[in-house]
Amino acid sequence: MYKVYGDYRSGNCYKIKLMLHLLGLPYAWQAVDILSGDTQTEAFLAKNPNGKIPVLELEDGTCLWESNAILNFLADGSRFLPSEPRLRTQVLQWQFFEQYSHEPYIAVARFIQLYQGLPAERQHEYEKLQKRGYKALDVMEQQLSRTPYLVGEQFSIADIALYAYTHVADEGGFDLVRYPAIQAWIQRVQSQPGYIGMFD
Repeated sequence: MYKVYGDYRSGNCYKIKLMLHLLGLPYAWQAVDILSGDTQTEAFLAKNPNGKIPVLELEDGTCLWESNAILNFLADGSRFLPSEPRLRTQVLQWQFFEQYSHEPYIAVARFIQLYQGLPAERQHEYEKLQKRGYKALDVMEQQLSRTPYLVGEQFSIADIALYAYTHVADEGGFDLVRYPAIQAWIQRVQSQPGYIGMFD
């Protein structure tokens, strides 16, 4: 059985939880409190020297980290990761987009607001994150106005990667009302067999 070290409120950890449920795979969840320094202990750093969650521990004790890398491992050979090279590369394209153009703005704005309560000393940073976050949502809206999923007609881990923080973007101050294609896509993701919510 897999063991997941994570925080239920974290979108990166939710990616792994959602993927495991969609695949119908059993797992054990080990709660990790990042604000209390749980990821900086010697025991945790032995699992991930980068000191971040999520971590997926395999039955043999091997640990995998970085949420999108874990998604690729879990989805390999399944319908959630295309085998055709062009489509597989497009999945990677969206995962890189998520990590470099989406998560650093939408997820960080959410962290400042949800975890930290929007402290005054981070207000200016928060406002700058809004601009870049909306740019990422604009890119998604453009694609999803053309295709039902990020990589064409097939639901994939590209959608899981970007759904995780997009569907709770309002918790970081982002208004999704102006994005009808994203809203429709969120509904399609939530209708997938085996779907589970972030806090379910």
